Amino acid sequence: MPKRTPFLRVLLLCITLVVAQGCSVNPVTGDREISLVSETQEIAIGERQFQPSQQTQGGAYLIDPGVQEYVSNVGLKLAAVSDRPDLPYEFVVLNNSIPNAWALPGGKIAINRGLLDRLNDEAELAAVLGHEIVHAAARHSAAQMTRGTLVGLTAQLATIAAATQGYGDLGNMASQLGGAAVLAKYGRDDELESDRYGMEYMARAGYDPQAAVRLQELFLALSANRKTDALSALLASHPPSAERVMANRSRAEVLPTGERFESRFATAMKQIRRDAPAYSAQEQALVALKEKKPEQALALLDEAVAIQPEDSQFWEMRGHAWKMQENPENAEKAYSTAIRKNPALFSHSLYRGLIRFEQGSWQGAQSDLLRSREQLPTAVSTYYLGEIALKLSDEAQAVKYFSQAVESGNKEIANSAYNKLARLQLGESPEKYIFSHAYLDQQGYLRLVLRNNTNFAVSNVQVQVAEVVNRQVAGSVQTLRQRFTLQAGQQQEYRTGIGPLTQSSVARQFASRVTVASPVDP
Repeated sequence: MPKRTPFLRVLLLCITLVVAQGCSVNPVTGDREISLVSETQEIAIGERQFQPSQQTQGGAYLIDPGVQEYVSNVGLKLAAVSDRPDLPYEFVVLNNSIPNAWALPGGKIAINRGLLDRLNDEAELAAVLGHEIVHAAARHSAAQMTRGTLVGLTAQLATIAAATQGYGDLGNMASQLGGAAVLAKYGRDDELESDRYGMEYMARAGYDPQAAVRLQELFLALSANRKTDALSALLASHPPSAERVMANRSRAEVLPTGERFESRFATAMKQIRRDAPAYSAQEQALVALKEKKPEQALALLDEAVAIQPEDSQFWEMRGHAWKMQENPENAEKAYSTAIRKNPALFSHSLYRGLIRFEQGSWQGAQSDLLRSREQLPTAVSTYYLGEIALKLSDEAQAVKYFSQAVESGNKEIANSAYNKLARLQLGESPEKYIFSHAYLDQQGYLRLVLRNNTNFAVSNVQVQVAEVVNRQVAGSVQTLRQRFTLQAGQQQEYRTGIGPLTQSSVARQFASRVTVASPVDP
């Protein structure tokens, strides 16, 4: 048996300790599993993510409040017979045409209006909600987070271990492939588990489990007949398969037959069924907007509004169409109507704030963007609040917003915010934005490399240089007499004229720092 290196022993010890401390029992299956997420953390994650998740997917369906109450009652009926009835379950119907449903940790569950419109009865609704309740009750999200953590830990440690033994890139590739395999298997197994136990919950609550068979047949048909990417979210989170259909059929045969409640479901869905043509027109209008056909989009949205004038999304889209036609006045009016219809949806205030910003209405734009940011913080609202702070001569507040936008993860916004910060901070912290490196060339002359990391030209660049010995600055610090100018993004190497300096057996090292730089006005 090959001798283990000290590092591998540490690696195995780390993984063993993590596994030992994270063992728990699946509340649904009774199987022992690894979980690094406690129930308290699980519930907190769900509560923290529930509202932002709703905001990014159309917000709550408000046209018929009775639909929310009806779906919630069905969900709570199923949750009461689940294996974790004490979770703080919440159910919401989202104003989204994509036929999808999802669950967050801790029992936060959503179903889209578009999926409700495709169901035939309450039992099929129970099949959807029961499936999502199992995801929460069986702690599938917590398990996924644990696996992601363990995969990341194992990958990092294995990469280091491989590098110490001469296998660098090969070890890294193997660890990545291993992680992908674990996560890919997770989806299939947990979907089958959610199907199975969701059907048990249905039967306990008095529903016909055959409805779950029909549901999987529907998803499989949607997958086979898909013509656009509109169903990508559904198919990615709930991959249908013939295997799942067959498994549901077999399971339904051994469970008691329950009720379907067709008429009760039909009564609850009257408004959604009545408004279906409006949402069909909305989907066509969205295509028209993507194809830069605002007049066609407005005509379609007129049809949607004529059927259902209270849906705020129709008015927001009208604002987009008017903006595309370069009519900011009508665009602002449309966004204002959307806000009146649904003041709780972040996008309505965001878009009115942006149109007001373009028109120079700084105070109105600021008010809208602050409201939007309270509902859902976005890189766009944060960046433009920084722009408004500049317009209002509040540089300290602008720096705060631009700094947050840099960290937002939106590459385009982060880049723009970085350059705004550079203009604001270049005077006091030029070294943050102008890179410098000093070294001796073969003739013993000091050379300087400068790189302008901003998108604007800089001039009057001054640099201090000092020799470094044992990581400490030694001797006097010298400020170069030259004044350098760099174009946006330019890197340039300069011969400073200092030298020749005596070389020694040990290569001499120098530290350099930009101390002065000025932006060149466009």
